[in-house]
Amino acid sequence: QVRLVESGGGPVQPGGSLRLSCAASGIIFSTNFMGWYRQAPGKQRELVAAITSGGSTNYADSVKGRFTISRDNAKITVYLQMNSLKPEDTAVYYCNMRDPYSRDSWGQGTQVTVSS
Repeated sequence: QVRLVESGGGPVQPGGSLRLSCAASGIIFSTNFMGWYRQAPGKQRELVAAITSGGSTNYADSVKGRFTISRDNAKITVYLQMNSLKPEDTAVYYCNMRDPYSRDSWGQGTQVTVSS
């Protein structure tokens, strides 16, 4: 019922920047959480950053000061600006939306590869 479409991933050199976007469509509650998770090979999926519909944010310690999450409620789109990228940021990044009933929807994932 909720479709999430991500874009903006790709290869980047260490120290570089990327901006991920995730557009939501379908039956969407006005109150929701949107966020970005990532999963590296052989590791569990982890929360990178999240933002409420009111604009409150939460970040993983490993990305604080480097990544910024934002959203456009009119477009139902969430963004992740990633600066000072490191090789350890390499992963598949997934967009997530959680509704007031704690039901999760996921995007298809976008690969981010940080390498020289």
